Amino acid sequence: MLRATYELEPVDAAESLALIESVGRADGPEHVRGRVVAVNGDRAVLEFPAASSDVSLLVSSVLAGEWADSAAFRRCRLVQVEWPPGLFSGPAFDAPSAVLVGAIVKPSLGLTPAQVAEVAAQLAAGGADLVKDDELLGDPDWCPLEERVRSVASLGVRYAANVTGPVDSLLARAERAVELGAGALMVNAFAQGLDSLRALRGAELGVPIFAHRVGAALWAREARFGVAPAVIAELTRLCGADFVQVGSFTGTVYDTADDVRAQIEACHRGRRAVAVIGGGVGPENAAAQLDAAHVTSAVMLLLGSAAYEGGSPEEAVRATVDIARSYSARPKNELEIA
Repeated sequence: MLRATYELEPVDAAESLALIESVGRADGPEHVRGRVVAVNGDRAVLEFPAASSDVSLLVSSVLAGEWADSAAFRRCRLVQVEWPPGLFSGPAFDAPSAVLVGAIVKPSLGLTPAQVAEVAAQLAAGGADLVKDDELLGDPDWCPLEERVRSVASLGVRYAANVTGPVDSLLARAERAVELGAGALMVNAFAQGLDSLRALRGAELGVPIFAHRVGAALWAREARFGVAPAVIAELTRLCGADFVQVGSFTGTVYDTADDVRAQIEACHRGRRAVAVIGGGVGPENAAAQLDAAHVTSAVMLLLGSAAYEGGSPEEAVRATVDIARSYSARPKNELEIA
């Protein structure tokens, strides 16, 4: 049984929503029919007895279904889901009880494999726990995936290679990247499709999966129609992501502070994924990010362009690592009760 809560206007259209997301007609079969089980103010709670484990079909009904097309609603936003136990596998790896530091290779495009390795070496020298590709970098002629992985893997740093691309060769790219030394895999989970996470998780390639959230804002930013960020983060974790992006407290991304904290909580529900705080994060605001997050465990500070402004990327990463270590050393409840 899957239970979903929507903010709905008009709320008396909840019965129409239940039909749209299940049988489609009032005379549809009872055993698969969605039902309205509670209405409170502008919120309606729906139950679905036949929760699909097919991520694409689940998205096509509960998260981004035809209800978004319907003229029956002036507002319809999914704000909470109670997922059936065991519906998805979740992360493959235990999230570290510490603050990690990750860094993105920049510029986003145009670097050769040797140049990518040169930048990655600086980030690794600063102490980055994870060095990753930008979401825009796939397998271009000037920087082929295989050659890039070989170059960076020789450094000994955990490198998350972006395997986003043609769906029919996704697993082959992922397997080859791991074979060549990638210590993690990244996929643009919402551009590639959330089922890509399930496929990579099921392949059991022995490395963690970083889910980039590019495209998720199209679900989350609209206040009237869409999906709450915390629901997106939780489903990303459930589908198999070990690292889940949650925005930041810098003001450079759309998430509110409450949204970010709710996403972190969603990442840490059940088997935890690492909640990745990213978007304008650098050494000058790293401590403020952790203060606002109220958490010092299973969280990553992800440095992007901010690592390349002013001093060297190595220095920026090292300064952030020092902050992360100081917070990791604090009693785990110190920030939570602050």
